Amino acid sequence: MKATKQVDGGFRLSGVIPALITPLTETGAIDFDLFDKHVEYLSSAGVHGMFVNGTTGEGAYLTTAEKVETFRHVKQITQGRQFLCAACLQPSTELALEEIRQFEALEPDFIVVVTPYYYAASQDVIVQHYCEIAQQSPAPVIVYNIPACTHNPIALDTVFQLAEVENIAGVKDSSGNFAAFSRGVYANPKPDFAWIQGEDALDAPAFLIGANGIVTGLGNVWIDPYLAMYEAFKANNSAGLHQAQKQVNALYEIIGRVGGKVIPAIKAGATCLGRSTTRMKLPGLRLDDADIEQVRDVLGTLGVL
Repeated sequence: MKATKQVDGGFRLSGVIPALITPLTETGAIDFDLFDKHVEYLSSAGVHGMFVNGTTGEGAYLTTAEKVETFRHVKQITQGRQFLCAACLQPSTELALEEIRQFEALEPDFIVVVTPYYYAASQDVIVQHYCEIAQQSPAPVIVYNIPACTHNPIALDTVFQLAEVENIAGVKDSSGNFAAFSRGVYANPKPDFAWIQGEDALDAPAFLIGANGIVTGLGNVWIDPYLAMYEAFKANNSAGLHQAQKQVNALYEIIGRVGGKVIPAIKAGATCLGRSTTRMKLPGLRLDDADIEQVRDVLGTLGVL
């Protein structure tokens, strides 16, 4: 199944968009055999887009060369079946632009950028950051609000302001602030500006209020409930939405069982299914054998293994 194209030939920013994990060898290099297998699993399942080198993919710890190569592999495997979002998780405007230029030849459908981080940034600074990037980016920009990692939240009024900027396509909101997200969806000042939910626990509520799509990290393990959720959304089937969210919540238990270690749990889940390794770019973050067995137990209970 191909992602929906707009009248102008570009992809519509909507649907189910997994934030890809990055399987690693024991030396910390990217395991492209497993990576390719994993991308094919998601692409063949019928996801609408892919979020490459994001938080779940440990993008903050990948070199630009590694990011470009992973994106190249995703593009070769998907063959236009999905739109591709290249995440450039850099702490400054200059560094983000430098990395964006490295992707230009690969023609990503969207570029994803976080706020400046490490130092505190005012809303004015955040607006300047995105405006400059939007002006120079070869692809439409997705504003990525993830204050737990950047420590610089994007205020709702700032999102509204950025929605009016040419070459900014939408916002991926991973703040967990559903009140602000809901207000944004209902008051959207620009009809073609996309509102994408980035917290798995809020997916069905987001669709119920009319969000355009979801970016899921947990879906790396088991994508079926997310695709069922989107089909229910398109069919105005609220019962189906609720049922799919219940399955997602049950899958979320793999994270709860290991003390909230989100990305290590996701990689362990995909490892149990033969599509990843548990190795993390920061090796000390990987789960131990006891935690992996907890993840396996949840997957067994769900009938996913």
